[in-house]
Amino acid sequence: MDTLQAIRERHSVRAYTEQKIEEDKRAVLEKLVNEINAESGLHMQIHFDDPEGFDSRLAHYGRFENVNNYIVLAGKKDEDIEEKCGYYGEKLVLEAQKLGLNTCWVASTFNKSVVKKLLPPEEKLCVVISLGYGQTQGVQHKGKSLEHVVASKGNMPDWFRAGAEAALLAPTAINQQKFKMGIKDGEPVIKVSGIGVLTKVDLGIVKYHFEVASGRKVQ
Repeated sequence: MDTLQAIRERHSVRAYTEQKIEEDKRAVLEKLVNEINAESGLHMQIHFDDPEGFDSRLAHYGRFENVNNYIVLAGKKDEDIEEKCGYYGEKLVLEAQKLGLNTCWVASTFNKSVVKKLLPPEEKLCVVISLGYGQTQGVQHKGKSLEHVVASKGNMPDWFRAGAEAALLAPTAINQQKFKMGIKDGEPVIKVSGIGVLTKVDLGIVKYHFEVASGRKVQ
């Protein structure tokens, strides 16, 4: 499975089986976490066989089941941290999908008191990603059309359309898809559109999808 196929097939999954993640797959994910942290300056952590991170009433309310593995997205506080967590977190999410695993971005319905203890006080906790073998593969939610999110008028270059279509498959908080895409001076631009929950995290996820499909770096 390549990354584009992972984008198409990956859906949010909240209920997992008890099957443990194999050591070779753990090694692949841990290696990628280390590479991401070195490149981005984030403090991303992956925790296996640790159910305490989702042992809470909030997790039950969020309909999470058997979450024994999760990824913590955090780092030093700066204006770009949320977008970076979205961008690099989705890179890890899609790698997990290619390994046959399932994931879900989680904004609040996890055990925050447990997870925050894993971080030094000067770092910001952005979000958590649940990880494991899903009881199902999830379903695709209905999203906006290209016309709703593309600001530029006229014919779209093939590379832009490919990127935009992949961007529309990006997971966003409560499926809000609050972003606009366009072309400026021949290069793609994606911006937050309006006010919403975790829009900067969503922006990072959307940008990663666009770049994978289009082969162009987003401004």
